[in-house]
Amino acid sequence: METQDVHAEVAPPQERQRFAWWHASHPTFAGITGFFAGMLFVTALPGAFVGFLRLLFSYETAEQLFPLVLLALALPIFMLVKRKTRRFAQFMFVGMLVTALVVLGVTSLVLYFMVDA
Repeated sequence: METQDVHAEVAPPQERQRFAWWHASHPTFAGITGFFAGMLFVTALPGAFVGFLRLLFSYETAEQLFPLVLLALALPIFMLVKRKTRRFAQFMFVGMLVTALVVLGVTSLVLYFMVDA
């Protein structure tokens, strides 16, 4: 029974070759993952950060510490400096910018229609 488990973990060579593009610098892969990482960076990171702060501290303290989420911008900036991750970081910034513009645009329209009504 042990020999079957050991052999089951090793992937056949054709299986490894089929997913070889995953680890290579494929331009579409870097663009798509970078864009969606930027979207998550703008939407999920601040929410997770404030939730984590709220679990640890009182409401007033969490409100005072929330601007520290801006320190997370050091990650994409650092990725722009490194040559190996530059393409990913460029698309990440595009995803961050597009998401921020969409959120601000929809928010302004909703507020306009709510105040107008």
